[in-house]
Amino acid sequence: MSVESDQPKKVAKLDTSNITTEGEESHDFDVETQKALEDIDACQNEIDALNEKASEEILKVEQRYNKLRKPFYEKRNELIKRMPNFWVTAFVNHPQISAILDEEEEECLHHLTAVEVEEFEDIKSGYRIKLHFNENQYFSNSVLIKEFHLATTGNPASQSTPVKWKEGMNLVGKAEGRQETEASRKRRHGPARTFFQWFLDNTDPSADDIAEVPSMSPCSVLPVFYVYCTCYWPDTGLS
Repeated sequence: MSVESDQPKKVAKLDTSNITTEGEESHDFDVETQKALEDIDACQNEIDALNEKASEEILKVEQRYNKLRKPFYEKRNELIKRMPNFWVTAFVNHPQISAILDEEEEECLHHLTAVEVEEFEDIKSGYRIKLHFNENQYFSNSVLIKEFHLATTGNPASQSTPVKWKEGMNLVGKAEGRQETEASRKRRHGPARTFFQWFLDNTDPSADDIAEVPSMSPCSVLPVFYVYCTCYWPDTGLS
């Protein structure tokens, strides 16, 4: 005695080898199915047009609010300057940034007074990271800028301000010499890549993990502030 199966019948796979391209008459579907496909395609085109319009309007809103936020970012940077060693403390205690800091770079970052992230006016084509320094023994630049943008090819690209090192204070040259020595001895004590090597390296911006670090973002200084507070006042409960 046979038992009737409750499972639904399998749907036959479509033969796509003879599907026509756009603009050609199709003979693969019945009239009703073909009409439904055409209507679905038209509907999807309307959805895509609305999505494109929404993206344009969202960009306009972001541009407007970026301008409104700017004076508050500037005010916040001035307030941060009243907190001793804010940025070096935040960087030294950030897992990604601290991994590429060597000892002399840490000393140098005691002169870092502000970090800004400035988006391009159209927002979507790129941004620049600005590192502000007070007068120091390492270089004469007051601002170092690393910029990320889309090249004419559409691929990610970046460029950096040349660092005007003072005599005998080229931290990149020192790091490279030390790394060569450590490689020859097959012993590594310092980072494989240092902070200023990262800053000056523009070979593969698409793989730049440091540029995506949250503390580089203008919207996320508050978590970095918590890092600062818990380093100086561990009982604050701000972790």
